[in-house]
Amino acid sequence: MPPPPPREPGAFKRGFGLGLGASLGAGIGLGVVGFGLVVVMVIAVVGLVSGGDGSGTTEPVTETVWGDPSAGARLVAVPVTGVILGGESDGATFGGTTYGYEVADVIDALEADDADGLILELNTPGGTIYGSRAIADAVERYQERTGHQVMAHVQGMSASGGVYAMAGADRIVADHGSLVGSIGVVMGPFQRFRDVTGIPGTLLDQGVTTEGGVTEEYLSRGRGKDLGNPYRDMTDEERAVLGVGLDREYAEFVAWVSEARGIPAQTVVDELGAFVFDGATAVDLGLVDEVLGRDEAYRYAAGMNDVDPDDTRVDRVSGPGLLEVFLSARSPAGGTGAAALEPGRSTVCSGAPLVLAFHGDLSAPCTGS
Repeated sequence: MPPPPPREPGAFKRGFGLGLGASLGAGIGLGVVGFGLVVVMVIAVVGLVSGGDGSGTTEPVTETVWGDPSAGARLVAVPVTGVILGGESDGATFGGTTYGYEVADVIDALEADDADGLILELNTPGGTIYGSRAIADAVERYQERTGHQVMAHVQGMSASGGVYAMAGADRIVADHGSLVGSIGVVMGPFQRFRDVTGIPGTLLDQGVTTEGGVTEEYLSRGRGKDLGNPYRDMTDEERAVLGVGLDREYAEFVAWVSEARGIPAQTVVDELGAFVFDGATAVDLGLVDEVLGRDEAYRYAAGMNDVDPDDTRVDRVSGPGLLEVFLSARSPAGGTGAAALEPGRSTVCSGAPLVLAFHGDLSAPCTGS
């Protein structure tokens, strides 16, 4: 009698075997991928550590964005986008951040032989005065150090601190449809709560209300120490003290634009004010020299520096790659470092009485709304 045929495994056994095999296969695959990522990260770390010269500085990363990469003449473009802050310690904002100190470091590292000229590419509502002034001062140092020309190209908007940063450029060009202006300073907002009946709660519990209202008290020493307390009115003295600071910052802003652009200071105050203007109007007012698209602007910059546009390339300073961000490596031009991983946590969003050269509603870069 022939032996009986082997019994087929039961449904449980078949499922268990298939599941175990799939799990082992997936586990091995994920292990290989994970090991590969670890190897890549180690290589990247070694490269970042060994790639420096021991001074803690590195050459900025650039990519050719216009012209033949093998062209004989070279222009370096430095982007200034989003809210202008000072350094990474200022945090970051929604919608992009540029750190003025880091942009200044990039510009200061450029020598006469590194490039034939410099381009600032701006799309910014402004930001801190110190971050904006850091860029302006670096541009001035570059002009004196190299003898090369600097062109500012507005690609969307250059308002308030953006104007502060670019005013000293040899020529300012606005792309079609761009806005330029807002020469002014702002401080605040200062909140004042009246007839309070609740305080903010959690995400699920939006507040606590009481029949008797909610009170809050500050203990302080020194006249005006609790300035900004939202549960009391600002005194006339406090308002006057803050006003003096605003007046001085505004006067310095006006004087800088007046000197750099050759516009009488009184004209800046009376006619330009803190308004923003279209490109053509900005030309009429002296804020901008030309309205040109990107290709025309790059050719214009080449001509400013006496090089052939057809034998010129534009190399833009770029931020780090994803891996470098993951490893918290610093961005050569600011804006994408570790601090940018938490947008909205910024000095401009803290509510502190900070004088800003900013255009628009500050809640947008602070809340993302």
